[in-house]
Amino acid sequence: MKPHHLIALALSIPFASAAIAQQIGEVDTAFKLFGPDHKIVVEAFDDPKVAGITCYVSRSKAGGLKGALGVATEKSESSIACRQVGPISSTVPIPKSEEVFSESRSILFKKMRFVRMVDPARQVLLYLTYTDKLIDGSPKNSLTAVPLNGAKLQFK
Repeated sequence: MKPHHLIALALSIPFASAAIAQQIGEVDTAFKLFGPDHKIVVEAFDDPKVAGITCYVSRSKAGGLKGALGVATEKSESSIACRQVGPISSTVPIPKSEEVFSESRSILFKKMRFVRMVDPARQVLLYLTYTDKLIDGSPKNSLTAVPLNGAKLQFK
């Protein structure tokens, strides 16, 4: 692969999963003279295997020149709230634990992950967000629970 192809690939990584999430809104947190301001962004994503559940995530987004170019290393803080927005159903068995969404937080090796876990005894789906890196991750995390309200899902 040619060097300019590698650079283009590396620059596209932060945007690889952006098509899945829908931006709901944003607020500025710090003015930047050059480039966009630092922000908190609120996005929604639907669980790809469980219909009727949408997760709302707030996360920081770096501004300035590095943020504008997509090369800033984003902070690990995020918050998640998942809600039932319709009848809960699935056509496939749901694993006990599965990553349902991820987003790059730096040009290399840092990802924010969203994991769905199942608590069949209490009939609840749990959604956890955290950030990891190649060497070490962050213990900062956020958790939310969605009761199944009688929905009959199969678990594997």
